[in-house]
Amino acid sequence: MKKIEAVIKPFKIDDVKDALSEKGIDGMTITEVKGHGRQKGHTELYRGAEYVVDFVPKVKVEVIVDDSRLEEALAAICDAARTGKVGDGKIFVSSVEQVIRIRTGERDGDAI
Repeated sequence: MKKIEAVIKPFKIDDVKDALSEKGIDGMTITEVKGHGRQKGHTELYRGAEYVVDFVPKVKVEVIVDDSRLEEALAAICDAARTGKVGDGKIFVSSVEQVIRIRTGERDGDAI
């Protein structure tokens, strides 16, 4: 099993959710986060004073999938989140050793 963590632009979350749902991947966790990479941040004007916003608002989507579904999930996220502009985000993939559904005690693939 793999854990996909995708950090994307907030306005793309519905597109990503729909793209994953079309592939039959419904379970996900979504968190509002802030950060920066090459995008760096931006300057804003507030009451006549200019200040730097170092961290840009993003959304982190976490999804657990079987190894066999990894590539289709990655493709769905990439296609749905891409705008072609700086700051589209990143995807991180890591291995998951075990999953347990608390309510039923199901494990691993049955618990996803």
